[in-house]
Amino acid sequence: MIRAFQKLARNTGLTMTRCPICGVVTDKGLGPLCPACTLEMQPRTGGYCPQCGSIFGSNEDPPMQCAKCRLDPPPWDTLHFHGSYSGKLRDLILSYKFNNGFGRTRILSDMACKTFQSTSTRIPDIIIPVPLHRKRLLWRGFNQSTELARILGKTLHRPVLRDGLIRSRHTVPQTKLGFQERQRNIKDAFVANKKTVKGTVALIVDDVFTTGATLSECARTLRQAGVDGVDVLVLARAQQK
Repeated sequence: MIRAFQKLARNTGLTMTRCPICGVVTDKGLGPLCPACTLEMQPRTGGYCPQCGSIFGSNEDPPMQCAKCRLDPPPWDTLHFHGSYSGKLRDLILSYKFNNGFGRTRILSDMACKTFQSTSTRIPDIIIPVPLHRKRLLWRGFNQSTELARILGKTLHRPVLRDGLIRSRHTVPQTKLGFQERQRNIKDAFVANKKTVKGTVALIVDDVFTTGATLSECARTLRQAGVDGVDVLVLARAQQK
């Protein structure tokens, strides 16, 4: 009876849906994305630096610390990322943030969760999303980092501290600035809640790592507040040309 119903559902199109990236009609049973988009957005598993995410080899090469991080390591311990900020992954993230794509939260959150679980060697005590200033939050309607962190927290059974970091001042969008301008723009833009973060291992969650200026400032702020360890999880890592 069940098989007959499943066959009827397939024949009448009840199991079909549209891929949220390319719009191709596909079977829900294969997942939310069509086979082509699923293949293109496989996670990066090798050939990158586990501290800064710079890609320097093939996917079959083991992760290896780059020369820059050996000489001048970032203010966090490990960076976890799903893939390069390009192609369909970039399109999916942009539509999520700027084209009323809140319905894509589950797809991207699943990517973030699987990425962290497959690459992490420790579970954080707390999870902290990169905060938006209230003005930006009112304009966008939601904080994409908070949504990713919320589902990750449920998966890992760890608390998500929305006030672990607070954006103390409104800043110009980082996308409009160069590297040095980004650093100046974001400097001292965050305040940590010392009572809740001191003595913990914290995982900072964001959607995209571009130059690392924002994440570096977040990590430094948490270090100054007394955290014992900081890791970072992002969906995508932009590669500098």
